Amino acid sequence: MSKTVIIGGVAGGATAAARLRRKDESMEIVMFERGDYISYANCGLPYYIGDVIQSRDALLLQTPSTMKAKFNIDVRTSCEVQSINKDKQTLRVHNLKTKEEYEESYDTLIIATGSSPLKPPIPGIHSSHIYTLWTVPDTDAIKEVIQKEVPKSAAVIGGGFIGLEMAENLKKAGIDVTIIEMMDQVMAPVDYEMAQLLHENIRANQVELILKDGVESFQEVNDQTVIHLKSGKIVTTDMVLLSIGVRPNSSLAKEAGLKVNARGGIVVDEFLQTSDEHIYAVGDVIEVTHYISDSKTMIPLAGPANKQARICADNITGARVAYKGSMGTSAAQIFDLTAAAVGLNEKSLKASGKQKGKDYETILINQKSHAGYYPGATPITLKLIFGKDGSIYGAQIIGQDGVDKRIDTIAVTMRMKGTISDLAELELAYAPPYSSAKDPVNMLGFVAQNVLEGLVSFIEPLELDSLMADQSQKGTYTILDVTEDVERMVFSIPGSVHIPLGKLRSRLGELDKNQLIVPYCSIGIRSYNAARILMQHGFTQVKVLAAGTSFYKSMHDDDNSGTGKELQKQNSSEDISSCDCKEIKIIDCCGLQCPGPIMKVHEELSALKPGQILQVSATDMGFAKDIDAWCRRTGNILLKTERKERENIVTIKKGSDRCECDASQAEAKVAPISPQGKTLIVFSGDLDKVLASFIIANGAAAMGRPVTMFFTFWGLNALRKETKQHVSKTFVEKMFGTMMPRGAGKLKLSKMNMGGMGTKMMRKVMKDKNVSSLEELMKKAMDNGIKLVACTMSMDVMGIKKEELIDGIEFAGVTSYLGNAEEANVNLFV
Repeated sequence: MSKTVIIGGVAGGATAAARLRRKDESMEIVMFERGDYISYANCGLPYYIGDVIQSRDALLLQTPSTMKAKFNIDVRTSCEVQSINKDKQTLRVHNLKTKEEYEESYDTLIIATGSSPLKPPIPGIHSSHIYTLWTVPDTDAIKEVIQKEVPKSAAVIGGGFIGLEMAENLKKAGIDVTIIEMMDQVMAPVDYEMAQLLHENIRANQVELILKDGVESFQEVNDQTVIHLKSGKIVTTDMVLLSIGVRPNSSLAKEAGLKVNARGGIVVDEFLQTSDEHIYAVGDVIEVTHYISDSKTMIPLAGPANKQARICADNITGARVAYKGSMGTSAAQIFDLTAAAVGLNEKSLKASGKQKGKDYETILINQKSHAGYYPGATPITLKLIFGKDGSIYGAQIIGQDGVDKRIDTIAVTMRMKGTISDLAELELAYAPPYSSAKDPVNMLGFVAQNVLEGLVSFIEPLELDSLMADQSQKGTYTILDVTEDVERMVFSIPGSVHIPLGKLRSRLGELDKNQLIVPYCSIGIRSYNAARILMQHGFTQVKVLAAGTSFYKSMHDDDNSGTGKELQKQNSSEDISSCDCKEIKIIDCCGLQCPGPIMKVHEELSALKPGQILQVSATDMGFAKDIDAWCRRTGNILLKTERKERENIVTIKKGSDRCECDASQAEAKVAPISPQGKTLIVFSGDLDKVLASFIIANGAAAMGRPVTMFFTFWGLNALRKETKQHVSKTFVEKMFGTMMPRGAGKLKLSKMNMGGMGTKMMRKVMKDKNVSSLEELMKKAMDNGIKLVACTMSMDVMGIKKEELIDGIEFAGVTSYLGNAEEANVNLFV
């Protein structure tokens, strides 16, 4: 009769023991567990803290007595294995309760010791109010503190799976929570831009999120913990939960002479055998092969651990089954959202030297969890990473509903070596409550195919930001807003040109075919259609803003360090029910994706009288912020915002100083946002007038105002290069060029020019009085971010070519100027 000993009795150990017994009734099986509990649901521990799981016993899947009764397994809890003698095939065991020490023999040994929370050597880290959550006793300790000491505040150090789940459940327990993460994002398996969706939602749930800041030290002061951060910031809290990461419990293996990697992971072969033929290892403690990259890695997840345990037991009982590797398929609930990932992320590809566009492509799309016309549809954002040959490297999905089944579908496709074409061809179940006729997974396949076929090209938000920040690129691109007028009142990308999709074909002449055109809309569908129109009308440089402005706004969440309470503070405390106005009109926009809810509000509010009230519910995550911006722009009053389960519910009063039912019931009217930009049309080519325009523009820029200077007709001469440029011109164009001044240095005064003497005198006086020259003012303007725009129509009339104008300016038509003028409160004609 053979004897198998297992070190570790939780996920991997308990699964291996049960499988061994099912395969071999005669085998002697002994399982050692250092703690008091075996086979417990450690993934469920945070939810017991938050009372989502109310029964502690529900977490205990097996007990030593049930394992003995059901499987005839000798389970020894509170027994710590202190050493392994692989030559003698024995273990040294210490009974933590009786203090007895003894030797235990084995024929085959399974190491399933798992991992433990990291506790780096930070000063004060062993203070009494600092906890980790990894075991049942850890859970009991935290639960007792919450029930008996009733802490008002807690800080979670680390933004991984357990840290975020604990933050959510501590918040559910009525505790104010701060998350502190040293990296620039939470949830390392997803890429930065996807994590921004999580950051936004965490703050929306009134949790303070501190990123890019590590802990310098902990200090106990008056029964609280003072956390000193590396930035100098101080956080004072009643309790601290450490969730910095985990390390493999591999010291036994290492001391026994088994091969381990640099991170401490036990090295095993494809059959889960260690460097000793009698010893196997499974779970968090081992190094695995990544199924996609074929590289070695560590993936501490319960799913792979259980599969490894089953395969290990099969091999011990005579089979020859290979473990083919892990993909890291994972999902986590984070407040209102589910975040899921599989395979490689873009960070890891870049770290391995891969280049986007050359070695791989990415797409970002916005879809709905099920048919939009069926109640309860919610938005989900999907990212796919794939090779030029169509192979799938990885995927990430974030949303409120249907995320898990989509990531599982992609994971299965990847496991079967499927491609993007397989995603497009998958025949998936469809009914309105569950999906759409074109499931989001199918849509990933369709869009990826379009990319590889050259039908569309994308620019991601961070790439667009980089382009806009690069002064050398000014005038080489146009950001094209194809949304409707009401949407632009909510949000627009600064400097964008507005041509609604329905009018694009008739206004193509306003766009420059030599420029990069970046169309955008709310989620990306209309902008893709715009791109197809442009590309088929001779525009060769077109890149669609990936996932639209709904995603772009999340990437630029204004509340970068707050708790998300600001919007609620703006809400009126007015008792709506006490108003005797005509009854509140209620509309349901749940399932409508941006811009649907805003369009519906605009339509319904237009039919109401001033002072009447509209209540709107929407599942779109960005609706509350959008409606706040819209109300301020339109002069309507946002009375209240609240979140009930998955719905954002807002109450709006149509702009009025008082209710119609009671003229004495006065209320301060919320004024629309006052535009702050400044625009100047520089029509004149006279030195003094151009000087005045630049002095005004620089003054406005110094006040932090966005400024656009639109140069047309004679004003274009100020932008000309001083040296002659060799460009092809007609006879008339050459005549114009000869007669007009070439550049700022050649401009003359409008009065008292006196054959040029007045101009020279003016320049000398300015120099003597330390007044900046026109050339210096122009340079300052460009350095200050002032947009200098040359009118392309005037250039054409006057025969001025782009090559003749100074670098760093933009070229656009009157539509671009009018778009900026709409957002300005000062418009000057010089």
